[in-house]
Amino acid sequence: QVQLVESGGALVQAGGSLRLSCAASGYTFDIRVMGWFRRAPGKEREFVAAESRTGGSISYADPVMGRFTISRDSAGTLVYLQMNSLKPEDTAVYYCAASATAYTYSNSNVAESYAFWGQGTQVTVSS
Repeated sequence: QVQLVESGGALVQAGGSLRLSCAASGYTFDIRVMGWFRRAPGKEREFVAAESRTGGSISYADPVMGRFTISRDSAGTLVYLQMNSLKPEDTAVYYCAASATAYTYSNSNVAESYAFWGQGTQVTVSS
């Protein structure tokens, strides 16, 4: 099992920045891909970004491309989401996810391909 704990969510003004963190514990050596998803009020959960364990494969959703950056530490137990130029439409609960299956390499934007999830951290962007 893998446990994930997110932190860093806050209230920020439009145009501001935040950095979310996700700490993984447990059987972290099994993790192949870590990703970020978000759920805005009244909307479906959506993909934000993902990175493979080796860092060789990174993907972003179109709405955050060029504004958000995913990164991870060398041990592979911490993953970050640097969010710049935040917009009110970025308001959501942000979730960290981890996958131990190779299937996720080519399906990193599919929530169902991730077996482990954190509790989420709230990001609110005011206009």
